Amino acid sequence: MSKNRRNVIIIGAAGRDFHNFNTVYRGKAEYNVVAFTAAQIPDIDGRKYPAELAWELYPDGIPIYSQDQLPELIHDLDVDLCAFSYSDVSYREVMSVASEVNAAGADFVLIGTKETMIESSKPVISVSAVRTGCGKSQTSRKVIEELMGLGLKVVAIRHPMPYGDLAVQKVQRFAELEDLEKHNCTIEEMEEYEPHVVRGNVIYAGIDYEAIIRQAEKEADVIVWDGGNNDFPFYKTDLMITIADPHRPGDELNYYPGETNLRLADVVLINKMETASPENIQVVRDNIEKINPDSVVVDAASPISVDKPGLIKGKRVLAVEDGPTLTHGGTKLGAAIVAARKFGASAIVDPRPFAVGRIQETFDIYPEIGSLLPAMGYGKEQIKDLEETINNTDCDTVIVGTPIDLSRVVKINKPMVRVGYDLQEIGTPNLHDVLKEFTEKRGLS
Repeated sequence: MSKNRRNVIIIGAAGRDFHNFNTVYRGKAEYNVVAFTAAQIPDIDGRKYPAELAWELYPDGIPIYSQDQLPELIHDLDVDLCAFSYSDVSYREVMSVASEVNAAGADFVLIGTKETMIESSKPVISVSAVRTGCGKSQTSRKVIEELMGLGLKVVAIRHPMPYGDLAVQKVQRFAELEDLEKHNCTIEEMEEYEPHVVRGNVIYAGIDYEAIIRQAEKEADVIVWDGGNNDFPFYKTDLMITIADPHRPGDELNYYPGETNLRLADVVLINKMETASPENIQVVRDNIEKINPDSVVVDAASPISVDKPGLIKGKRVLAVEDGPTLTHGGTKLGAAIVAARKFGASAIVDPRPFAVGRIQETFDIYPEIGSLLPAMGYGKEQIKDLEETINNTDCDTVIVGTPIDLSRVVKINKPMVRVGYDLQEIGTPNLHDVLKEFTEKRGLS
């Protein structure tokens, strides 16, 4: 390649990185993207971004390396520019990576909304958050239910989770449970898609979000962007709903790009108020007032329900929680723990002495998880190790706080309790009023 092209590495985690490439760099002769790097998600390095998605300037595709190799890659590939392209990262960590890049001689860039937000012909309502695990899923479901109640055809589009064959995953449509198997979904993907599908909603995901939105527009009155981590939307948004978590007060001003979402918000929803302290809730309120005083603030809770409470009371339980929420989300309070406390478990059993294989690796990488078991399932080996860890654990009951029916994926040899949770607004303003006003102004209802 001629050096009149700027050599670029996109620093990512199989999501925003591919979208940034597609919208900012793909097809532009002045750039030469020589590599992606990968973090946060296991086993996504060592692949290639395929030539059929990268287009004619990249006939051999683009290799994906571990982020651990970044300084060497900058040197060996004569890199001019590194674009940081993943989410739910502390400001300290972002600037540490920036320092690493600058010390190796390259520029460090954070790409904003102007070039990356694709415009839709249909109204777009986005649901994002200040951190992973704030409660986007139940908020998205609530928004969709409210819009359907107003007589509108709603299609959801989910932030990418491309952990398989990237070329095959260009555009994915999920309308029934069989589609999860058809697309070889990981547990992490099922956790996001299944709650929509079982409610009769259509949800899209994939790699090429220009192609995705054009298909979704054909069957929707309104598009709902169901964000991932705390990333900002891939689409130009007409109504932005950002969720804050009073269990992690202050994170809304200290994580990238969570503060971006807070600043973009038309509506800020403070979730999980039923289990947060008044002092922490006030910290979040004060930060919203400081950063985005014009936003509408909705108070909300995410009350839990369990299918078999009698299997919890007085029992020694294993709490299985959503994986990413425990790992890079850094939270220690999930639905399974809340259920264990509410329904009188005698003890929370620590799974670490029983962990095997890839699950043991997860605990080694994220020691702060403690005595909760993350439902990690990014591949068949990890799912197998999750099943073995659960079945090895010396407990009376397994409480599953993930959004999916885990027993469809792993065979559990003990009594199992499923935890459900839905969004419940407290007082007014509420999402019904916000969405009714929005649809009326747009002439949709």
